[in-house]
Amino acid sequence: MGRTDFRAEKVSSLIFDQEELLARTGLRVLSLENRLVEVREEMRLKASHDALTTLWNRAVILELLERELSRSHRENATTVIILCDIDHFKNVNDTLGHLIGDEVLRETTKRLLASVRSYDFVGRYGGEEFLVVLNNCDPSFALARAEEIRNTIAQRPVQTVAGPVPVTVSLGLLLSHQWGARSAEELLHETDTALYAAKAAGRNCVRLASPTIVLGTSRSPVNEAARQR
Repeated sequence: MGRTDFRAEKVSSLIFDQEELLARTGLRVLSLENRLVEVREEMRLKASHDALTTLWNRAVILELLERELSRSHRENATTVIILCDIDHFKNVNDTLGHLIGDEVLRETTKRLLASVRSYDFVGRYGGEEFLVVLNNCDPSFALARAEEIRNTIAQRPVQTVAGPVPVTVSLGLLLSHQWGARSAEELLHETDTALYAAKAAGRNCVRLASPTIVLGTSRSPVNEAARQR
């Protein structure tokens, strides 16, 4: 092999090595960029979603509620607010353990999502309490929608590793158009009062928050007892 051919082969080999290095570097950069996108998405989900149920967390569901209330007030529409509380959930945790309680929460979440429209909002409001926001809902169908949620959850026991666990929920329901320009905090208080009434009525039922009926702003000992999980 002549010197010229050797040099040409060496240059060719060097170019190939550089191209291979660039290709590998490019792949590493793409891999890092993809990982950064994944990390950002994970951080976003952690900031906005409940870790156990993957529903909107309390802060986000309240923000969404405020936004919907503003929109419905502008457009003279109705936002339906529903607070759902799992009945006797404390007994599940106390007798079967928190891992079984987690199974119940996850399955309840699935049934909740299955019983609302894709553009409605569902969030974990508290331990075993869920906030459902039905957007632009026909008021005449609101009670039926709440009953559908209640029935979907109660229709069959939740299958857990400890065996079937019967689950029911009590629901407080509020129609925004009946209350004027009230704040989200005030409306949630009224919805919570209706939820208390559902607990006091024996649980596994729906009660409507009505501005024409005085349910009382203080929580009586009877209502407190009814609320106990």
